[in-house]
Amino acid sequence: MITTLIQLLVLFSTLSLLAFGGGNAIIPQMLETVTGYTWMSGQEFLDIFAISRATPGPGTLFVILVGLKAAGLAGAVVAFVGMFAPAGLLVHLMARFWHRAQASVWYALVEQALGPIGIGLTFASALALLQASEYSLVALGVTAASASVLGFTETHPVWVMLAGAGLLFALG
Repeated sequence: MITTLIQLLVLFSTLSLLAFGGGNAIIPQMLETVTGYTWMSGQEFLDIFAISRATPGPGTLFVILVGLKAAGLAGAVVAFVGMFAPAGLLVHLMARFWHRAQASVWYALVEQALGPIGIGLTFASALALLQASEYSLVALGVTAASASVLGFTETHPVWVMLAGAGLLFALG
């Protein structure tokens, strides 16, 4: 149990510092690690990820569910602390000094580079989730239809999720 808690702390502390562009940017590394340690299967990870997206609050809170699955309540606490403490401390420290760097050439370069990096990491995450999923042509069709409805109408995501789930349930 102690070994798992240390592994959770190292994993989420490291990933917390790599999460440019938000929590989605670190999904491939997290998926690879949790399945490598056999804390859960790829499908279980996807299920937890999907549940976390349907709940309010920051998306990265799903690390609590990963920690809970890996090592119970202590794992949930360690995963939460590991995910938020290092990045929070870094942001606090950077905020104190970042304004001094505004006149620097590096300031503008860093700000310009972080956007594309975040977007690229988010696309890599989407590919990793797709590779780990157990999908069918029907599921891909429902996903494409859902994305179209969400992208081109003002339908609330909850209704789209319920319709998609109902359709997949009805089609077996």
